[in-house]
Amino acid sequence: MTVSLNPNLPDNAKSCTKSLCKNPSSACMEKHSRSLHIGLINNMPDGALDATERQFLALLDSASEGLSVSLSFYSLPGVPRSEAAEQHMRSCYTSAENLFGTTLDGLIVTGREPMTPNLEDEPYWNTFTQVLEWARNNTLSTVWSCLAAHAAVLHMDGIKRIKSDHKQCGIFDCEQLAGHALTAGMPSSFNLPHSRWNGLPEEALTASGYEVLTRSADAGVDTFVKQQNSLFVFFQGHPEYESHTLLLEYRRDVGRYLRGETNTYPLLPRNYFPWQTAAALAGLQQQAMSCRREELLAEVSNVLSETRIETSWHPTAAGVYKNWLEYIAAQKKQQLLSRVLNLPAMAAPAAVLETAANSLLTVEGLTQ
Repeated sequence: MTVSLNPNLPDNAKSCTKSLCKNPSSACMEKHSRSLHIGLINNMPDGALDATERQFLALLDSASEGLSVSLSFYSLPGVPRSEAAEQHMRSCYTSAENLFGTTLDGLIVTGREPMTPNLEDEPYWNTFTQVLEWARNNTLSTVWSCLAAHAAVLHMDGIKRIKSDHKQCGIFDCEQLAGHALTAGMPSSFNLPHSRWNGLPEEALTASGYEVLTRSADAGVDTFVKQQNSLFVFFQGHPEYESHTLLLEYRRDVGRYLRGETNTYPLLPRNYFPWQTAAALAGLQQQAMSCRREELLAEVSNVLSETRIETSWHPTAAGVYKNWLEYIAAQKKQQLLSRVLNLPAMAAPAAVLETAANSLLTVEGLTQ
């Protein structure tokens, strides 16, 4: 299923976004380069499928001003699903294997909780690595989110993630380390959600040619990139999260403890709950740890149902994804200009290509 995020394009613009004629005008090339097809490979568990769709639709919508963006949903074969989830995916998703032999402007790949200690033993691993190799040469940029980032760097460079003593969960202060198109216009420090047990060692990343763009003093590496033929972007955090996502994860983890599925009571997400909510939850934690009773989950749920979370990270998230979409549009325009001039895509900088193309189009009487 393809969801359009720009339903109000004028008719004359729509014709330019679908295909280009043999001798396109500069205006038509501009419109075509700003019409982007993005794929989302949604690997999240059944209960989070709809929420993940909603999160990325909302985020791309808020980031796509001035751009025409269509979003298509893809799935990895081998991911265990309930019958209800399978039915939903049959009606709304396409297998990621259908990407092979095609191209996309951009791709987003989500992670999921692993089912095995070794990521390479996950049932979808072979298809995941095939998608990664395809994405190197068939996207202009690909985002690898959270566990997908861990799996990608493991496959590419053998970098293994390291498990922390406690889950890194909450809203963390991050700071910029390097200037990049993705962080243009962002403040030097900002807040973003993280929710993970494992992290990637910064020294191993930089030694393997990755550039760390942002870091949290408490949670470690936040965003990093590596330039392939496609720009690979890696998020250890979750800029797409909604206000209540961490709340729902906390409730889930408390339930796991109360049912005896884990021996670790979850820490409160950092910098997330109002102090009144945090105090009430801390009291319930003390009760649960002195006498584990599943009935306490109802009391936890009652406290959570009455709290309101401020989404302080949304402007930053929208800004990052706006920059990502603009980067893709710029790269797409450079490729179109190279095609018009019959030059290799990387034969000259984008500014040189555009100047030469505009001169050529003017001489041939093709400009509008």
